[in-house]
Amino acid sequence: MRRALLLFDRLVVAVALNPKKNPVFSVDERVGFILEATSDLRNIAVYPFSNLLVDFAREHKARVIIKGLRAVSDFEFELQMGLMNRNLDQDIETLFMIPSQEYSFLSSNFVKEIARHGGDIAKLVPPVVAQKLRDIKE
Repeated sequence: MRRALLLFDRLVVAVALNPKKNPVFSVDERVGFILEATSDLRNIAVYPFSNLLVDFAREHKARVIIKGLRAVSDFEFELQMGLMNRNLDQDIETLFMIPSQEYSFLSSNFVKEIARHGGDIAKLVPPVVAQKLRDIKE
């Protein structure tokens, strides 16, 4: 998000309500985590959504969807989704950004597993998320 703000004047963060992923935290909790973790940044808005991403983008007058790619395995899925989004709305572009090197291996499954076993996740997630994961374990 910090790097995206170097490219764009404003950033609208879409937090998906996707029960298929079996998230640990509710969509509202995740919105709150992002707001807290980015409280020092200006021009960021964070909203939950459960409709199509292109519809969300239209509602918020966004012209670009930014997606992060950690590995080649992410690329195939995100490419297909980007092409489908273009099919749904040719005026909305998809931009892929690679992660900072220290986060390239990161996945929510890894973080949850490390936290479940009492490992240190302080460098992997914002402090508020690390605390909430520790609270769940206790």
